[in-house]
Amino acid sequence: MTVVGIAVRLLVLGSALVVVIPPLLVGLRLGWPSAGWVPVYVYRLFLRLFRIRVSVQGRPPGDRPPLILSNHVSWLDIPVLGSLAPLSFIAKSEVAEWPIIGFYARLQRCIFIDRARKSHTTYVNTEVAHRLARGDAVVLFPEGTTSDGNRLLPFRSALVGAARAALQEPSLQGIYLQPLAVVYARRNGLPVTRRERPALAWYGDMDLAPHLAALLREGSIDVVVRWCEPIPFDAKSDRKRATAEAETAVRVAIGDALRTRNVAPYRRRLFSPGPGTPKESAIQEP
Repeated sequence: MTVVGIAVRLLVLGSALVVVIPPLLVGLRLGWPSAGWVPVYVYRLFLRLFRIRVSVQGRPPGDRPPLILSNHVSWLDIPVLGSLAPLSFIAKSEVAEWPIIGFYARLQRCIFIDRARKSHTTYVNTEVAHRLARGDAVVLFPEGTTSDGNRLLPFRSALVGAARAALQEPSLQGIYLQPLAVVYARRNGLPVTRRERPALAWYGDMDLAPHLAALLREGSIDVVVRWCEPIPFDAKSDRKRATAEAETAVRVAIGDALRTRNVAPYRRRLFSPGPGTPKESAIQEP
């Protein structure tokens, strides 16, 4: 993709944001349920513009609010997952200060955590508990940071304490911990090798702008999102054991996806985070 092509696509995306942000602000202020879908369609536009195709496998829970535990490879994980359904993400506090991205993250009602303050975990757990009690789906990256895409970092159980806090809400008898694997499987239609995978990842001290430009310039990307079996979590559940189970499930799912690299047919599975049954919708590949 040429520099001009990237610029035109960014202009289209920026124009779309100018159009949708005012009604999104009104919807959030008035508590419209439909407001949560605005970021979903913006993310879908972004993926379509920059030729990022998402193949979804498995089935997310639909009858209980899930705390989604996902591996974390890149900033690209956010639009990939955010294109599936209305979601709230737990993000590091620095994201809130980023130009444009931080503003949009606040519009999406991200929960920001200051990792330098251990006491802040209590606040985040309480906020996540309130979201889950309202039936919202919340995404947690329990590795605590991004990896190079070739390995899965150990899951930290501290923030999974939000699941325990949520059970204090009278309306909840139990929730699901939902393991989820994100795998960048193909580039320009060819399998991504172990050597190439770190180029797709955003980790360490990488600057965002150069990585964004390089990633979008190199061509189409096929991403596999695999929902693992949900883990029921109630008042008797052991937080550390449940976190370890989720880590194992994600590790196995990543390995399976990398071995098969099956990214066809192109399907996006839609689900309602609250009560109800997920519904599947086949969408033609762009």
